[in-house]
Amino acid sequence: MERNYLENKMRVFLIIVGAIFIILIGRLSYMQLVQNDKFSTLARENRIRLITITAPRGEVFDRNGIKMVGNQPVYTVSLVNLGKKDTGGVAERLAGILGIDPQEIQQKIDQQKRLYEPVKIATMVPPEIVTRIEEQRLELPGVAIDIESLREYPNGNLLAHVMGYVRQINEEQLAANKDKGYKLGDNYGQSGLENTYEQYLRGQDGGRQVEVDSMARPVRDLGVKEPVPGNNLVLTIDQRVQKAAEESLARASQQAIKEGYGEAKAGAAVAIDVRSGAVLAMASYPTYDPVKLSGNLSQKEFNEIFNSPFKPILNRALLPYAPGSTFKMIVAMAALEAGKVNVKDTIFDPGYFFLGRTFSDWKPDGHGRVDLIRAIKVSCDTYFYQIGLKVGIEDISKMARQFGLGQKTGIELPGEEEGVVPGRDAKVEQRLFDKSDEDTAKAKEIVKRYNDLLSKAVDENERKSLQQKEYDELLEIDWELAWHDYDTIISSIGQGDNRYNLLELANYIAAIANGGTRYKPYLVQKVVDINGKVIKENGPVELGRVNVSPQTLAAVRQGMREVTLPPDGTAYGFFVGFPPVAAKTGTAEVPPHSPHALFVAFAPYDNPEIAVAAVLEYAGHGGTIAGPVAEDMLAAYFGLPIPGEKQVKTP
Repeated sequence: MERNYLENKMRVFLIIVGAIFIILIGRLSYMQLVQNDKFSTLARENRIRLITITAPRGEVFDRNGIKMVGNQPVYTVSLVNLGKKDTGGVAERLAGILGIDPQEIQQKIDQQKRLYEPVKIATMVPPEIVTRIEEQRLELPGVAIDIESLREYPNGNLLAHVMGYVRQINEEQLAANKDKGYKLGDNYGQSGLENTYEQYLRGQDGGRQVEVDSMARPVRDLGVKEPVPGNNLVLTIDQRVQKAAEESLARASQQAIKEGYGEAKAGAAVAIDVRSGAVLAMASYPTYDPVKLSGNLSQKEFNEIFNSPFKPILNRALLPYAPGSTFKMIVAMAALEAGKVNVKDTIFDPGYFFLGRTFSDWKPDGHGRVDLIRAIKVSCDTYFYQIGLKVGIEDISKMARQFGLGQKTGIELPGEEEGVVPGRDAKVEQRLFDKSDEDTAKAKEIVKRYNDLLSKAVDENERKSLQQKEYDELLEIDWELAWHDYDTIISSIGQGDNRYNLLELANYIAAIANGGTRYKPYLVQKVVDINGKVIKENGPVELGRVNVSPQTLAAVRQGMREVTLPPDGTAYGFFVGFPPVAAKTGTAEVPPHSPHALFVAFAPYDNPEIAVAAVLEYAGHGGTIAGPVAEDMLAAYFGLPIPGEKQVKTP
C-alpha cells in the first residue's frame, strides 16, 4: 500500500518536473529561434554604445578677419541611462562629486526615454573633478567623460549683446526643433546672432561606436564618424569701433556718476555705414559674461544678470528712448518741405515761448535772433516750438516716418522694439492704459473712423473740419485724449510721445548724410563653410528714398556741421583733428529722473561714410556725456588716437 503511494507521488513529481523541463525547453527554443533577432539586438546595444561627437559651432569674425567668437575644448560628464534601479545610487554619488542636486541628474535621466543612451549632466567640468570621477570609476558605472568644444571669446565680453549666448537646448526649443535632429543636451543659440543663425552655426555631429563592459566602461573603439564643424560668420562689425564704443560707454557712465548723476548706469551706442546700412558697432552697457550663461549659474550670478535693476542681459540699442533735440532735424525738414519757413527766416528767442503757458528754452536768457541753421547749431528750443506749431504734427509725423522712425529697422536680431512717432493715434494709444475698456474701445473707434475720413479729404479745409470733429468727440471721453497745441510744441523738441531705438536714430542720421536713401541695417556680411565656400551673402538693401529736396537735406546737414564749430555750437570742442564732423546733441527729459543724454553724428561732412548714435540713461546733457562716446567711435573708425582713453580709465 505504502509502496503504491510512493510510486504515485514519484510519478506526479516526475510529471511536474517533466512539465517544467518541457516549458523551459519550449521557452528557450522560442527565445533562441523566434526571438533571436530581438535579443541579439538588445545584447549588441548593451555591449556597444554609440557616443555622439559634438560638432564645433561655426566661428565668428569681424569685417577685418579678427576672431570675435571661437571654440575651446572642455570636459563634459554624461551618464548612460541603465534604468532607474541601476542609476539611483550613481546619481547620488555623481551629484556629490559635481556639487549639484541629485534630483537634477534624475530629471535629466527621466527625460531621456531611450535606455543605454548617454545623457549630458555637466559641461565645463574642471580637471580636478574629472580626476575624482576617474578615481571612483568602479563606483560610477555608466558615467562617461568626453571632450567637446565650447564657445570661447578672445575679446572677453566684447559684442556679447550682438552675438548672444549658447546654452543647452530647453524643452520648448527641443519640441519646436524635433524634426531637425536636436536631442537633449545639445547646445542651442539662446539670443543674438547665435539664435538667428543657429541653423548655420550648428555643425553636423559625428559619432563613435564603443564596446563597453557590464559596467558601461569603454573597452575598445569600433569605428568613428568625424563631426562636421558649423559654418563661420563674417560680420559687418569693426572690432576697433566696437571696442571703443563699449569702453567709452563704461567711461561715460563713471563720469556721469562722478558728476552727480547716480542713476547713469546704462546706455547704448551704434555706428553704421551710411553707404550700405552695414552695422559697424552695436554696444550696450552694462554687459554680461556669455561664458557664465553657457554653464551652471549660481543664484548670485543669475540675479546679477537677470534680476539687476539695470538688467545687463538687455540689448539697449534695440530699446526705445525719447530722442530729445536729435529730433529737431525732422521738424526742420518738415517745415522747409511744407513751405512754412525759409532757411533765412528768423525769430527772436528771449529764452521762452508763451502759448497759454510758458515753454522755456534750455538757455534761460535765450539765443537772440536765430534762423534755421543757427537754431540747429545752438539747439534753440524756442525756434522749434514755433516752427513746429506752424507746420503741424501731421507733417512732422509724416517726415519722421519717411526716415524710418517709429518702425523696426529689420535688423537680424531678436528683441528689437519699434519706436513711437508723435501724433493723434500715438497719443490715444499711450493714454488709454488707465481708461476703462468701454472708453478704450470708443476712443479707438473714433480715431479709426476719422483716419479713414481724413485719407479721403479733398482739401485742407475739409481736413481741418474733420480734425476738429475728431477733437470734439475725443474731448467727450477725456480731455487728455485729444491732441492739443502744447502736444505739438513739446513733440517738436523730441519730447512727449516720441521714442525711438538707437538703431532707428542712427539710420535716420545716415539717410540725412547720404542724401536721403534709407538702408536696412545688417550685421552679417556672409556665411562661409569649412572649405571657404560662401553659402549666404548679405548686402545693402534699399528700403526707400525720402521725398525731401536736396536743398532741404543740405540745409540740415549744414546746421549739424555748425553744431561742432565755434564759438557756440553745442558740440564745440569735440572732434579736434578729425575729418569734418556733423552732429546733434540731445537732452531728453524723463521725469522724475535726470535726463537721458543723447548724441548723433556723421562724418566726414563732405563725403559721409559713418553715422553714430549714443545714449546714456539719466546722465544729463548729451554733449557732455554722450558726445565723448561718439567721439571715441569716430576716432576708432578713422584710426585716430581715442580721446576717452586719455581721460577716464576703465577699472
